[in-house]
Amino acid sequence: MAEGGDRGGQQAACGHDSYRSPLASRYASPEMCFVFSDRYKFRTWRQLWLWLAEAEQTLGLPITDEQIQEMKSNLDNIDFKMAAEEEKQLRHDVMAHVHTFGHCCPKAAAIIHLGATSCYVGDNTDLIILRNAFDLLLPKLARVISRLADFAKERASLPTLGFTHFQPAQLTTVGKRCCLWIQDLCMDLQNLKRVRDDLRFRGVKGTTGTQASFLQLFEGDDQKVEQLDKIVTEKAGFKRAFIITGQTYTRKVDIEVLSVLASLGASVHKICTDIRLLANLKEMEEPFEKQQIGSSAMPYKRNPMRSERCCSLARHLMTLIVDPLQTASVQWFERTLDDSANRRICLAEAFLTADTILNTLQNISEGLVVYPKVIERRIRQELPFMATENIIMAMVKAGGNRQDCHEKIRVLSQQAAAVVKQEGGDNDLIERIQADAYFSPIHSQLDRLLDPSSFTGRASQQVQRFLEEEVYPLLKPYESVMKVKAELCL
Repeated sequence: MAEGGDRGGQQAACGHDSYRSPLASRYASPEMCFVFSDRYKFRTWRQLWLWLAEAEQTLGLPITDEQIQEMKSNLDNIDFKMAAEEEKQLRHDVMAHVHTFGHCCPKAAAIIHLGATSCYVGDNTDLIILRNAFDLLLPKLARVISRLADFAKERASLPTLGFTHFQPAQLTTVGKRCCLWIQDLCMDLQNLKRVRDDLRFRGVKGTTGTQASFLQLFEGDDQKVEQLDKIVTEKAGFKRAFIITGQTYTRKVDIEVLSVLASLGASVHKICTDIRLLANLKEMEEPFEKQQIGSSAMPYKRNPMRSERCCSLARHLMTLIVDPLQTASVQWFERTLDDSANRRICLAEAFLTADTILNTLQNISEGLVVYPKVIERRIRQELPFMATENIIMAMVKAGGNRQDCHEKIRVLSQQAAAVVKQEGGDNDLIERIQADAYFSPIHSQLDRLLDPSSFTGRASQQVQRFLEEEVYPLLKPYESVMKVKAELCL
């Protein structure tokens, strides 16, 4: 992100002999990289200068059609080498591009940037970029939610062992657990959309936000200055502009933007951590390609590298919220320049990182593999202990004494637990109950009492209701892009 007056203009050499951010060179999508590219930024600067000139002409300033047409014809004719040389001389990025644009528009050179300050192009371009970056992220997030919703619906009734504190707990279903992930992502989708829609244009405000230069241009005509601001705002596609600004738009906007992206990072980190833990349990795996290598030393390994990548990048995304918090807190009076270099890095990196983790998570969600037999085996290991209350109740119904039954179950449970923990054997509690004549009145009921589906409560109904009432309506505006598959980068 560029700010007028940040004088660090030399471009690093590209190629294999110079550092390049892996976000751009390795991970993020071409479309997101383009939104944060120099070409897109400086082309937008020129578009903003054109909109300003058109609006000023409409409101009566002596700007000719020929000058307007010359600017239109050269929006994409950017001499980056000349701009870099100008910036090296002037130590001012915006003026370097004013001169470069004027060089290819000699007739319009005198009216380019008329009445404006650097933040007219810098901040307004940033807001356009943020809006467009959100527009790239939103359908990607919607696709991830859609893929996971399909997964949850298909496995809504598949029992699995629940975990609290990563210790065995009551049964849930694979689909219900997935809905925990989806619910967080739905909150992220709503938050991203809200912040995107709340973005306001900085507009045409002048050096300290007072519009004094434009009031002078229009000889004190307050209405024309108001109209100028409104016309340019509409040309840029914004419904509203800030009424109050300093030299910049308030940097609290950047806090809002990075806050929702950091929150998305937390959601993705939790989801992918769960997938990594389930991979260790061999209950679920992310996609693993035919030629993929899990380890250079251990050929048998199937490491969850996609989920690990998501966690790794999500950590970076979550930390970036600190930058705009600190920047907003130290913007002295109408502005200081210590925001500029920081914003060039953190805003772009936040969106490139979010883009990467959504592309990767979509790829994961399109190929998740579940191993029901492993899940079933783990349930068999733990369910007998969880079923003891049901067994006690069944014995009481058959005429047994609750306290006697409880004591019998307690002794047998401890014996079975010793086999598991001390001998490494399987849980044989049910076999012990079947071999004990005391429990003969309910021996025929044990299969029913141990049916895993009877321990999952209303999980499957919750999945169905959640998808129908909360998820599918939220995804409706994105239906046209749902078929797009994720392209996994390196």
